[in-house]
Amino acid sequence: MTLPAPDPVLPPAPALPEDLPAAPVLPDVPTLLGRTERESGPHARAAAALLGRPDDLLDLGSTTATLETVARLDDLGAVVHLAHPQQPAPELERALLAAAQGVLVTAALPVTRQWVRVGRSGATGGAVVVDEAGMRDCRHRLRSLGASPRLVPTRTPVEERIALAGEHGTLLVERSAVPAGFAVLPESDRLDDPTPLWYGLVERRADVPRPDGPAQVWLAFGPRDDHRGSLQQTLGVVAEAGIDLTHLRSHRSDAGPHVFFSAFSCPSGDALDALVAGFRERGIAHRVLAVLPGESFEPGPLAVEPRWDLAERSAG
Repeated sequence: MTLPAPDPVLPPAPALPEDLPAAPVLPDVPTLLGRTERESGPHARAAAALLGRPDDLLDLGSTTATLETVARLDDLGAVVHLAHPQQPAPELERALLAAAQGVLVTAALPVTRQWVRVGRSGATGGAVVVDEAGMRDCRHRLRSLGASPRLVPTRTPVEERIALAGEHGTLLVERSAVPAGFAVLPESDRLDDPTPLWYGLVERRADVPRPDGPAQVWLAFGPRDDHRGSLQQTLGVVAEAGIDLTHLRSHRSDAGPHVFFSAFSCPSGDALDALVAGFRERGIAHRVLAVLPGESFEPGPLAVEPRWDLAERSAG
């Protein structure tokens, strides 16, 4: 089978600041690693370097194609963007649940953000050519700069991006991939974000890894009977295992009206064993999508500032 082409060789990514969480030590990292076609090469490579695999990454296509390839080929893993270990990206949750048995995320990796805005001498701002990964990570800060993003696929060669930007246009690129003749613009300081980008290692495992200590777990489940109160009964099983969910999201399912995606901090392998046993005993369909060793994944996901209904707030 012919493997996809690797990423082009780029300068090394900058080291992580000392205040970022440490990456877990994994004894069995796959020999070959890939990434999705929409992912930032330098950021994904920085995550792979934390796993001791600083080599080029294979472009494995879409998220679905990436998971399918990992399932088919021995000793192949992939680096994927998680959103946050405590609040997974919905697209990734869905893809993992639809993937072949044994495919799951086994590590969470914090990576320093490298995004900068660059231009030629005399660049005046305004329009900025940005790829899918850059838009995902920087859209709010770009808007605060008054920039007009021009979105291109991540696979777009840098020469095409430069042509689209024109003589006075700018690019959003990784600091380790600034094109020749371009310089980082002073306003890039306003793109600085101290929070890390979270990536994960996707592997195919014969069995769900049992954490030796605390871990963040992603679990999908579907109540056996879809009736009023069925979710409450299922959540009772979660409570009996001493688990406090930090994330819960419902989604339509081909196998029935509802499937639920959850995430939670698990204190030990025993607690995860108890929860899974409770689901099996009650016939609740379930699948572990991620086991991410670690007790803390700070800073946490972006918090919301709620504004409750005024009548209810007054009644309280």
